[in-house]
Amino acid sequence: MKLLKDILYGVSLSAVSGDTNVLVNHIHFDSRAVGMDDVFVAVRGTLTDGHKYIQKAVDSGAKAIICEELPEILVNGVTYLKVPDCNSALAIVVSNFYGNPSKNLKLVGVTGTNGKTTVTTLLYNLFKKAGYKVGLISTIKVMVDEMEFPTSHTTPDVLTINNYLSKMNEVGVEFCFMEVSSHGIHQKRSEGLHFAGAIFTNLSHDHLDYHKTFAEYRDTKKKLFDGLPKTAFALVNIDDKNGLVMLQNTKAKKYTYALKTYADYRAQILERQFNGQLLKMDENELWSKLIGDFNAYNLLAIYATADLLGLEKMEILRLMSELENVDGRFQYYISKDKITAIVDYAHTPDALKNVLVTINALRTGNENVITVVGCGGDRDKSKRPVMGHIASEMSNQAIFTSDNPRTESPGVIIEEMEAGVEPQNAKKVLSIENRKQAIKTACKLALANDIILVAGKGHETYQETNGVRVDFDDFKEVKEALESLNK
Repeated sequence: MKLLKDILYGVSLSAVSGDTNVLVNHIHFDSRAVGMDDVFVAVRGTLTDGHKYIQKAVDSGAKAIICEELPEILVNGVTYLKVPDCNSALAIVVSNFYGNPSKNLKLVGVTGTNGKTTVTTLLYNLFKKAGYKVGLISTIKVMVDEMEFPTSHTTPDVLTINNYLSKMNEVGVEFCFMEVSSHGIHQKRSEGLHFAGAIFTNLSHDHLDYHKTFAEYRDTKKKLFDGLPKTAFALVNIDDKNGLVMLQNTKAKKYTYALKTYADYRAQILERQFNGQLLKMDENELWSKLIGDFNAYNLLAIYATADLLGLEKMEILRLMSELENVDGRFQYYISKDKITAIVDYAHTPDALKNVLVTINALRTGNENVITVVGCGGDRDKSKRPVMGHIASEMSNQAIFTSDNPRTESPGVIIEEMEAGVEPQNAKKVLSIENRKQAIKTACKLALANDIILVAGKGHETYQETNGVRVDFDDFKEVKEALESLNK
């Protein structure tokens, strides 16, 4: 148990009713989890308002309530704390409750539209190979050194983050690499954390269902850098025009990386093959199994970060040459018939374009590119016609299909993708709602040396429709379909 007044350190309080010199057991923002002597934080969420459940929390034994509006009836023996922002207060009290675990290791946050999972995961792998105890908080999984935990959000809630960081402290983790999403920043999930550094990868069309405007989306990302301390580093991709925006108000030490312009860390692609690419990085050559310009940027960010964290440069390059692709990121399989299937998480226009540019750069000219792609339901609708345009313009054949339709009609989503197809490309498009059937059709259409891209879901092993998730793995499906054709 902790003293309430101790975990309130740093919280802006508008009003206090009751005693803060009391012991509390735990902190919750879900009233259903509240038990005796707990603290309940009445967070206003996207679906419900925690203030509606204050009395329920009190009835369940809450010792203290943190809220933005005090209830009309104040119960004796319960401490009520009024704050300007419950999300911010939650982040601070949770960090205090766990003993500010982010200060006991070097935490590096990675934000941007694309590349967050690849950069964090490969940094984790590189530092593990270098012999360190390392943590990872990513879209795919959470790693506490060798222990693996599943995750459901790019940036987990603050209770989950600090719980994992505390576990990392217990086992002696020295470095932790964490994806920081725009949702997470906006909802203050990264507030109260002490970052040793932050990386900006790029910014493109995404999440405008949540942020409404691109400027709001960009400025939300920027808050991660605005909050960095002077002791931290801020590393940004300045080939993206938003890179310098991220640095405008940061107190951190500023560093840049680029392929096209002058920067602190630069790289050049010397050779491209399907099994890898040769890069010139810091006047040294590096052969990497990761291909494409987008991965060259990712590798450059990894190299710069490892250098800024104190690893020796030649050792970094040696370890980078051993790095493998992350699951669902340009993950490929070549069938006996010499058909190449690529599965990639590309679920934004920019990511889809980058993958198709990479594929087309590797073609000898005779192969067909068949792209299977969909758009998620209950998400940014404005990108659907753009995705449809890119897939049909840059492929010999495009198959539009379902991709986690959630509560929307898959047919309607596909129609919105079709709206972006230009007349001259219409004959290249098939629409097949059933994703399994769409993948099978792509495999049947493919001839020797053709390339199939299955885009959008990547590492995900489910398909979500009307709140129900069923097992579905793109890589497994395309591999089985090609193997059955071989038979």
